[in-house]
Amino acid sequence: MRILRALVAPLRLLSRGTDRPAPQRLLARLTRQAFAAVGGCFLAVAAHAAACPPSAIASLEKPGIGLRNGVDRGLLWRIERDGRTSWLYGTLHLGRGEWVRPGPTVQKAMAQSDTLALELDSRDEATVRALSQPADPAAVARVLSGERARRLERQNAEACVSPGSTARLPPILQVTTLTTLAARADGLYAEFGVDETLAVSARNSNKPIVALESAADQLRWLTGGSEAEEAEQIDAMLDELESGRLRGQLKTLADIWARSDAARLARYPEWCECLNTPAEQRLMKRLLDDRNPGLADGIERLHAGGRSAFAAVGALHMVGAQGLPTLMAARGFTVTPVLTEAQAQMALPMPPLAAPEPPARKAVRGGKNVKGQKAVKGAGQKAAAKGGAKPAAKAAAATKGKAAPRAAPKATNSKVRR
Repeated sequence: MRILRALVAPLRLLSRGTDRPAPQRLLARLTRQAFAAVGGCFLAVAAHAAACPPSAIASLEKPGIGLRNGVDRGLLWRIERDGRTSWLYGTLHLGRGEWVRPGPTVQKAMAQSDTLALELDSRDEATVRALSQPADPAAVARVLSGERARRLERQNAEACVSPGSTARLPPILQVTTLTTLAARADGLYAEFGVDETLAVSARNSNKPIVALESAADQLRWLTGGSEAEEAEQIDAMLDELESGRLRGQLKTLADIWARSDAARLARYPEWCECLNTPAEQRLMKRLLDDRNPGLADGIERLHAGGRSAFAAVGALHMVGAQGLPTLMAARGFTVTPVLTEAQAQMALPMPPLAAPEPPARKAVRGGKNVKGQKAVKGAGQKAAAKGGAKPAAKAAAATKGKAAPRAAPKATNSKVRR
């Protein structure tokens, strides 16, 4: 059931630069965004260890990975009301390096919007403080005790997580972070999460970012407000990590999202293994049905306030009878699917940039510039050096005593259509 966190619960905690290996600090500088993991903090991962998956930056060095043309992925709807257009975009909170560049349809929708709306803004100071707040040590000890604590320690070691680097976090976030890191083996990283890369693009273009939720609310939805329910969720996460099921489920989920397969995503109860117990059913209700009306309220407020919003939230918030497209239609919006049909996707390498042509030089005649003619510096000297002075001399003799021919006037009454 943890795979759905990649679509519905983008909790993040900004890590400190001193806690990250150098490649990850470089990533933060390059993108101007302190990326963080879905559902928890971005850890100090020993990415250089031979048995560990590569870091996000190192993954870009694999053969076949590089700067590529963006192709359209994910789920996109256009919503219109009051003469303005906004957008609903279903994201994945994990991503691949080649997904960082959005496709042309998504780029155009972003460009036509004046505000980016996310579930959380990971660079907002209030969000950082809320998610950086250390958990009550006594509560952590109660939830993470005995065999559960030993299981967590073993999974931390397998994920190359530095000992003690998550010990101050709430127990649910300690384990949720591990479920995110499990996807690295298949090239899926929280650093390349779709909503995070959109946030980088928005900041680089000075587009405002608005959070539709608070970090405190997301923590409450995850834990259920009960230590017993939190412990039950942790046990389920550890089961999936230990069995190896989680990795395959995350890869399947990413493929569905990348193909914009809204129909299969909407049938998630058939394949997600996320509604098998009463605890799982309560969790999904909290993460989806209980949150969607509040998300819809925030989007409607932005639109009604005169903003054209690009609302990017987890893709599962978009499907079903309680999905955001349905809720926005009930509020009087005209909702039009844009990217919702399954399609094959292929990101082609970026074509090499053509070398810039040198600017045309102006010919000199009698000390004056003549437009439309190119001058070659020292042409007469070069011709003489190569024995080519005779033709030049003959030409000079032929025109001796005659006025030089005038340059043909430019055509002004014709246009070239391309």
